[in-house]
Amino acid sequence: MTALGAVFLPQLPPERLREVALAADTSGLDELWLWEDCFFEGGVATAAAALAWTQRVRVGIGLLPVPLRNAALAAMEMAVLHRTFPGRAEVAVGHGVQSWMGQVGARVASPLTLLEEHLLALRALLAGQEVTTSGRYVHLDGVRLDWPPPAPVRVLTGAEGAKTLGLAGRAADGTVLVAGTTPARLREVRARVDAGRETAGRTDDHRVVVYLLAATGPDGPERLARAREAMALPEGDDVAVAGSREQVADAVRALAAAGADVVVLQPTSDEPDPAGFAAFAGEQVQPLLR
Repeated sequence: MTALGAVFLPQLPPERLREVALAADTSGLDELWLWEDCFFEGGVATAAAALAWTQRVRVGIGLLPVPLRNAALAAMEMAVLHRTFPGRAEVAVGHGVQSWMGQVGARVASPLTLLEEHLLALRALLAGQEVTTSGRYVHLDGVRLDWPPPAPVRVLTGAEGAKTLGLAGRAADGTVLVAGTTPARLREVRARVDAGRETAGRTDDHRVVVYLLAATGPDGPERLARAREAMALPEGDDVAVAGSREQVADAVRALAAAGADVVVLQPTSDEPDPAGFAAFAGEQVQPLLR
């Protein structure tokens, strides 16, 4: 069964995270996803806070930009989340927005090479292995976590382009896709990811997480139209959704049928009630999917 989540947008001040996390937790929502957009909020800090305030909801970070993090530090932080909150953390890494990476002096000549080196080192470290590698960007000399996760964990990656999707299949345990991904596009994505998996001889599960821009309430269509224009999303009824719980559930089902393992409802940036949005997802939409 496809899991359902909601996004806490980093454009909200961090002091509002608690109310949204609690709404997601008490409503029965499967997952709450957080973003590390420059220069709003750090993903690991917000995830740790959300996990500590809640009891059952899974908390995902989608995603941590690898140019900002040494692979060993990323592994240390992720291991703490997985050991402290077993089974409740999900973390994706990715290229990051290149203009932002340039602003902080972290932009690299080959983002694809960096992401592959980082993913391979990160997954090995989280598996408890000792890692020695000297790549173009990632350099580790006999590094092993003293406190690795006690059980296998997934490392996902954000991907859009064909090369990164192939890399996701080869080197990651899941893929995170941006809002605006239609069911038809999702089928294309899964095919590219599966081709990468076949190249690497991988037969394990690969989790696909898809963001779905959504708006509810009387002004939902107007807010959605503004958001679509701001995000330059293409036209089409299957790109985003505004309306009743039944209409939102139908859009989720369409993505699930196309191969989504998790559909994460993304509110508009002017959503007037972020906690209410999370509660709506858990209390109104999720029961229709079961």
